[in-house]
Amino acid sequence: MFNRRTVMMATAALIPLLAMSGMAEAKDAKKIGLAVANLQANFFNQIKQSVEAYSKEKGIEVVTVDAKGDSATQVSQVEDLLTQGIDALIYIPAGATAASVPTKAAKAAGIPVVNVDRNADGAPGDTFIATDSVASAKAVCDHIAKQAGGKGDMLIIHGQKGTTPEVDRSKGCGEALAAYPDIKIVGEQWSQMWSQDEGFKLTQDLLQANPSVSIIFAQADGLALGAAQAVKVANTGSKVWVAGFDGDTAALEALQKGVFDVTATQQTQGMGRMAVDAAIALVSGGSVPADQLQDATLTTKDNVEGFIANHP
Repeated sequence: MFNRRTVMMATAALIPLLAMSGMAEAKDAKKIGLAVANLQANFFNQIKQSVEAYSKEKGIEVVTVDAKGDSATQVSQVEDLLTQGIDALIYIPAGATAASVPTKAAKAAGIPVVNVDRNADGAPGDTFIATDSVASAKAVCDHIAKQAGGKGDMLIIHGQKGTTPEVDRSKGCGEALAAYPDIKIVGEQWSQMWSQDEGFKLTQDLLQANPSVSIIFAQADGLALGAAQAVKVANTGSKVWVAGFDGDTAALEALQKGVFDVTATQQTQGMGRMAVDAAIALVSGGSVPADQLQDATLTTKDNVEGFIANHP
């Protein structure tokens, strides 16, 4: 039978152990792994630069790997990062295929995961930081529809099929177009790398089959620049309104020059800093929201100058 003194002694013995347990949970982030989908894309480069610069301010080492758009490569890269003593993983999946594997591996190793821009279906990270692509794509497509007079044949150049931004931007644009029954989608294609070369080739092929097109929504600025180039080469003889998405630095300058018509400028620098702050909080045992969706700003020739001077 336990008497009062026995209970007090047992409690006293537990206090140091509980304190040690708390100390083990609350630790400082010293090394972060950053797994990026594709550093050829300006959007991902901006996030990388922000994560690295902000981490340096915080005295945190960052180990960055670039999957170059390949899911299998990324799985291997993350497995390697997990052997390097990282305290947290900031993860931008390279595609929908196998996107959950790195998240599951990190969690099995007790390493918190911060997903940026893309979430892993079925195995999300501890927090997801991204633009509200549904709302932003709706605003972009509504703008371009109005500019076109609410009617016309339209092309959609999608991003990588099944990824979070591709799905959300398709949804948002669809919601906008529901208000414009006289706009008809006559062709759509999916890219793999969200790149300018793909935008040119896909748009060129679609324009050959649909020469009467007057509206194009390309789901990334690289794709939009390629689409605008294809329109110029096709020399359709009439105005074709081209919309993009991202607010890439080079694309903003092209927008200012009238190369294409509208984009949504994402807070890439801000998302990079938020990812680091989330990693620090998670490593220290704190909690962060499951979803942290940010606004993007509808950007045209009228307001682009401010974003060129100071990208958010």
